[in-house]
Amino acid sequence: MDIAKECRDILTQEGINSQSSIDFDVNGEVMSLTLDYIIDTYMQASAESQLVFYSALKKALESKEMGIEKFFEGMGQLLLMTQLSKKFDLD
Repeated sequence: MDIAKECRDILTQEGINSQSSIDFDVNGEVMSLTLDYIIDTYMQASAESQLVFYSALKKALESKEMGIEKFFEGMGQLLLMTQLSKKFDLD
């Protein structure tokens, strides 16, 4: 199973363009991440982590409260926090 393709298929079925971007304010600087970038970055993780991402996306699709947009906002924030923590790692 190609999990990245499955994720993109969900977006397509929901009428969401995977090239859509989400803007994040990082210390006053706007950073934009496309949904494709978020998917591709998580697909670099272990097979188990890929399945967790895919399962969470499916649950977000079913959830009336969260939804796909909020899911990708949260995943994008997590990516940015991870990148910032690596950038400022003082070890």
